[in-house]
Amino acid sequence: MNTPLQIAIDGPVASGKGDIAGRLAKELQLTYIYTGAMYRMLALACIEAGISTKDIDSVCKKLQQITISLMPPSSTSIHPFVAVLNDSDVTERIFKQDVAIGSSDVGTIPQVRQWMVARQQDMAHGKSVVMEGRDIGLRVLPNAQLKIYLTASLEERAHRRWLQFDAKGIKKTHEEVLSDTKLRDHQDTTRVTDPLQKLPDAWELDTTGMNQEDVVARIKEELIKRNLL
Repeated sequence: MNTPLQIAIDGPVASGKGDIAGRLAKELQLTYIYTGAMYRMLALACIEAGISTKDIDSVCKKLQQITISLMPPSSTSIHPFVAVLNDSDVTERIFKQDVAIGSSDVGTIPQVRQWMVARQQDMAHGKSVVMEGRDIGLRVLPNAQLKIYLTASLEERAHRRWLQFDAKGIKKTHEEVLSDTKLRDHQDTTRVTDPLQKLPDAWELDTTGMNQEDVVARIKEELIKRNLL
């Protein structure tokens, strides 16, 4: 039996992890697991219940009361997954700004991260997957054959986020988005449990100035170089 190919992609906010992981999984016919959606669904459940995403005890209690899952998308879906919270499709809702901010809050809670990591490992067990997040190579898939640290300059990442906001009709200045991106970086790299870091065995790919097709092609080249394709 062939060993499942597992690719772990970590990196800071707006480094392109989600888009690249989705494209790569589709091209290589691997299962795509967007771990960020799981934190977003928990944040959404808290928001809908009127619970502060900074209230550790209440967030942990809510986590035990909900069911979350990631399902394959339909052929017409613009997303590479379907996010299901308590039997409801919340894929579009979890990309709203309030949920994004809330997910960053709940993601700093150690008990939440421990629960999520265990769930993510179960989801990936025995499967060929592309999984992306902030601690995939460190905690979730420590034995992944290819660990990628995907990054880009702060300015480029902030500009990408500004373009995403603008496309959704969310009016923010470049300065506001740059400040918010710096804050997200600080939260991710300084949290107590599994802070974002580039692992010694990770392959770093700086995507500054690259489009998505170029990035996917470069990753495939690396997989071939390592005899993984």
